[in-house]
Amino acid sequence: MPRPKNPRRLRFKPQVLYFKPQGVPLFMLEEVELFPDELEALKLHDVDELDQVTAAKNMNVSQPTFGRILDKAYKKLAIAIIKGKAIKINQKDHEKKSKQ
Repeated sequence: MPRPKNPRRLRFKPQVLYFKPQGVPLFMLEEVELFPDELEALKLHDVDELDQVTAAKNMNVSQPTFGRILDKAYKKLAIAIIKGKAIKINQKDHEKKSKQ
C-alpha cells in the first residue's frame, strides 16, 4: 500500500479554463488536461521565478515531487502545442477524482 500523500497547498485560481488553437472549434479538438497542482507549479517556477526548492516549500511538497509535477506540466503543454490540442485547466483536485 502506498504511503498517503501530503495535501498540496494551491493558491492560484485561474480566470481562464481553456486554451485552443485558433480557427478550430473546441468540439473538434482533443484535450490535454492540466491539473491544479501542475498549473501552480508552472506559476511558481516560471511566472514567479522561484527556484524548485522554494516553490516546493510553497506547495508543501518535496523538491523531487515538485520536479515531477513540473515535468508532467511541461510535457502536457508541449504535446498540446505540437499536436494542436486544446488545453483544459481542471479546477478540481485530481487526487480526489482518481479515488472515486
